[in-house]
Amino acid sequence: MKETVYTDKAPAPIGPYSQGIKAQGSLVFCSGQIPLRADGTLPGEDIETQTHQALQNVKAVIEAAGASMENVVKTTVLLKDMNDFATMNKIYDEYLGQSKPARAAYQVCRLPKDVLIEIEAIAVLP
Repeated sequence: MKETVYTDKAPAPIGPYSQGIKAQGSLVFCSGQIPLRADGTLPGEDIETQTHQALQNVKAVIEAAGASMENVVKTTVLLKDMNDFATMNKIYDEYLGQSKPARAAYQVCRLPKDVLIEIEAIAVLP
């Protein structure tokens, strides 16, 4: 069984996917969140601003599913430039430092809307 998760506190999907999916009543899969505001605008051009927004979007989807950032067990971070890793990591720690989920981070050649970062997450429902 699966249930679609949607919140107007994160940007609407820009393709054929859901913001998140609850699976078998215990897991939440948050689609990759790019740093758009819920109204579809980009908050800034720098990695700091974009990392905060992407994580706020992840948080909004996870919370809409009934979980919290403390319930996140796995994330994947996609960066346009791995030189931004240290900056991203510092901000990431503000949002996920307590739960310390498993994580993978990759440099990619291009992201949707030419943003600098995209973050996806998996959480366990409490």
